Amino acid sequence: MTDLGTSPDAVQFRFRDDEVVDQASVTVDAFVEQSNANAVRIEPGDDARALLPHLDRIALVEVNFPVFGDGRGYSSARLLREAGYTGELRAVGDVAVDQLFNMRRCGFDAFAPDVAMDAADAKAALARWPQVYQATTDDRAMIQELRHG
Repeated sequence: MTDLGTSPDAVQFRFRDDEVVDQASVTVDAFVEQSNANAVRIEPGDDARALLPHLDRIALVEVNFPVFGDGRGYSSARLLREAGYTGELRAVGDVAVDQLFNMRRCGFDAFAPDVAMDAADAKAALARWPQVYQATTDDRAMIQELRHG
Protein backbone atom coordinates (compact mmCIF):
# COMPACT_ATOMS: atom_id res chain seq x y z
CA MET A 1 0.00 0.00 0.00
CA THR A 2 1.19 3.47 -0.79
CA ASP A 3 1.80 5.58 2.27
CA LEU A 4 -0.64 8.41 2.77
CA GLY A 5 0.84 11.60 1.46
CA THR A 6 -0.08 15.09 2.51
CA SER A 7 -0.06 18.39 0.73
CA PRO A 8 0.04 21.95 2.06
CA ASP A 9 -2.89 23.08 -0.11
CA ALA A 10 -6.50 21.90 -0.01
CA VAL A 11 -5.43 18.38 -0.92
CA GLN A 12 -5.30 16.24 2.21
CA PHE A 13 -4.04 12.99 0.67
CA ARG A 14 -2.10 12.61 -2.57
CA PHE A 15 -0.71 9.37 -4.01
CA ARG A 16 1.52 10.89 -6.70
CA ASP A 17 5.14 11.99 -6.88
CA ASP A 18 4.80 14.68 -9.54
CA GLU A 19 4.27 18.39 -8.95
CA VAL A 20 0.90 19.60 -7.70
CA VAL A 21 -0.95 21.46 -10.47
CA ASP A 22 -1.24 25.12 -9.47
CA GLN A 23 -3.53 26.23 -12.28
CA ALA A 24 -7.17 26.80 -11.39
CA SER A 25 -9.54 24.27 -12.88
CA VAL A 26 -12.24 25.27 -15.33
CA THR A 27 -15.59 23.72 -16.16
CA VAL A 28 -15.82 20.94 -18.73
CA ASP A 29 -17.54 23.26 -21.22
CA ALA A 30 -14.89 25.96 -20.77
CA PHE A 31 -12.09 23.41 -21.06
CA VAL A 32 -13.36 22.04 -24.36
CA GLU A 33 -13.68 25.57 -25.79
CA GLN A 34 -10.11 26.66 -25.02
CA SER A 35 -6.64 25.33 -25.65
CA ASN A 36 -4.61 26.82 -22.80
CA ALA A 37 -6.19 25.12 -19.75
CA ASN A 38 -4.66 22.00 -18.24
CA ALA A 39 -6.99 21.56 -15.25
CA VAL A 40 -10.69 20.77 -15.40
CA ARG A 41 -13.45 20.24 -12.84
CA ILE A 42 -16.22 17.72 -13.45
CA GLU A 43 -19.52 18.52 -11.76
CA PRO A 44 -22.38 16.03 -11.35
CA GLY A 45 -24.20 15.83 -14.65
CA ASP A 46 -21.13 16.69 -16.75
CA ASP A 47 -20.21 14.12 -19.37
CA ALA A 48 -16.58 13.11 -18.82
CA ARG A 49 -16.51 11.66 -22.33
CA ALA A 50 -16.21 15.24 -23.65
CA LEU A 51 -12.65 15.21 -22.25
CA LEU A 52 -11.50 12.05 -24.02
CA PRO A 53 -10.05 13.80 -27.10
CA HIS A 54 -8.03 16.08 -24.80
CA LEU A 55 -6.49 13.65 -22.29
CA ASP A 56 -2.95 14.38 -23.46
CA ARG A 57 -3.13 18.02 -22.28
CA ILE A 58 -4.93 17.53 -18.96
CA ALA A 59 -2.71 17.56 -15.86
CA LEU A 60 -5.53 17.64 -13.29
CA VAL A 61 -9.13 16.50 -13.22
CA GLU A 62 -11.10 17.45 -10.13
CA VAL A 63 -14.31 15.49 -9.65
CA ASN A 64 -16.79 17.23 -7.39
CA PHE A 65 -18.87 15.23 -4.91
CA PRO A 66 -21.29 17.90 -3.62
CA VAL A 67 -23.17 15.44 -1.41
CA PHE A 68 -22.24 12.05 0.04
CA GLY A 69 -24.95 10.14 -1.86
CA ASP A 70 -24.00 11.37 -5.35
CA GLY A 71 -21.84 8.67 -6.89
CA ARG A 72 -21.70 9.86 -10.49
CA GLY A 73 -18.09 10.92 -10.02
CA TYR A 74 -17.03 7.28 -9.65
CA SER A 75 -18.18 6.64 -13.22
CA SER A 76 -16.32 9.70 -14.50
CA ALA A 77 -13.11 8.58 -12.80
CA ARG A 78 -13.28 5.05 -14.11
CA LEU A 79 -14.13 6.21 -17.64
CA LEU A 80 -11.12 8.56 -17.71
CA ARG A 81 -8.69 5.98 -16.32
CA GLU A 82 -9.90 3.25 -18.69
CA ALA A 83 -9.46 5.69 -21.58
CA GLY A 84 -5.80 6.14 -20.61
CA TYR A 85 -5.78 9.29 -18.49
CA THR A 86 -2.63 9.28 -16.32
CA GLY A 87 -2.76 12.74 -14.75
CA GLU A 88 -3.95 13.60 -11.26
CA LEU A 89 -7.53 12.61 -10.53
CA ARG A 90 -8.71 14.46 -7.44
CA ALA A 91 -11.93 13.82 -5.50
CA VAL A 92 -13.20 17.06 -3.96
CA GLY A 93 -16.18 17.97 -1.82
CA ASP A 94 -18.22 15.70 0.45
CA VAL A 95 -15.67 12.89 0.48
CA ALA A 96 -15.79 10.66 3.56
CA VAL A 97 -13.29 8.15 4.90
CA ASP A 98 -15.53 5.18 4.08
CA GLN A 99 -15.41 6.14 0.39
CA LEU A 100 -11.61 6.17 0.06
CA PHE A 101 -11.15 2.48 -0.71
CA ASN A 102 -13.62 2.48 -3.62
CA MET A 103 -12.44 5.85 -4.88
CA ARG A 104 -8.85 4.60 -5.05
CA ARG A 105 -10.06 1.51 -6.92
CA CYS A 106 -11.78 3.75 -9.49
CA GLY A 107 -8.58 5.69 -10.08
CA PHE A 108 -8.60 8.66 -7.73
CA ASP A 109 -5.10 9.48 -6.54
CA ALA A 110 -5.73 12.71 -4.62
CA PHE A 111 -8.38 13.78 -2.14
CA ALA A 112 -9.50 17.26 -1.07
CA PRO A 113 -12.42 16.67 1.30
CA ASP A 114 -14.55 19.51 2.64
CA VAL A 115 -13.89 18.20 6.15
CA ALA A 116 -10.42 16.89 6.97
CA MET A 117 -10.17 13.16 7.67
CA ASP A 118 -8.21 11.51 10.44
CA ALA A 119 -5.05 10.12 8.82
CA ALA A 120 -5.13 6.88 10.84
CA ASP A 121 -8.77 6.27 9.87
CA ALA A 122 -7.94 6.90 6.22
CA LYS A 123 -5.00 4.50 6.28
CA ALA A 124 -7.18 1.83 7.92
CA ALA A 125 -9.96 2.35 5.37
CA LEU A 126 -7.54 1.94 2.46
CA ALA A 127 -6.18 -1.32 3.88
CA ARG A 128 -9.47 -2.80 5.06
CA TRP A 129 -10.06 -5.30 2.25
CA PRO A 130 -6.94 -7.09 1.03
CA GLN A 131 -8.87 -9.01 -1.66
CA VAL A 132 -11.41 -7.74 -4.17
CA TYR A 133 -14.22 -9.28 -6.22
CA GLN A 134 -14.50 -6.83 -9.13
CA ALA A 135 -11.98 -5.73 -11.72
CA THR A 136 -11.35 -2.01 -11.91
CA THR A 137 -8.65 0.48 -12.79
CA ASP A 138 -6.20 -0.46 -10.03
CA ASP A 139 -5.32 -3.82 -11.67
CA ARG A 140 -5.58 -5.75 -8.41
CA ALA A 141 -6.00 -9.51 -8.78
CA MET A 142 -9.56 -10.56 -8.08
CA ILE A 143 -10.40 -13.32 -5.60
CA GLN A 144 -11.40 -15.76 -8.35
CA GLU A 145 -8.01 -15.26 -10.04
CA LEU A 146 -6.23 -15.88 -6.77
CA ARG A 147 -8.25 -19.05 -6.16
CA HIS A 148 -7.97 -20.49 -9.65
CA GLY A 149 -4.65 -19.05 -10.82
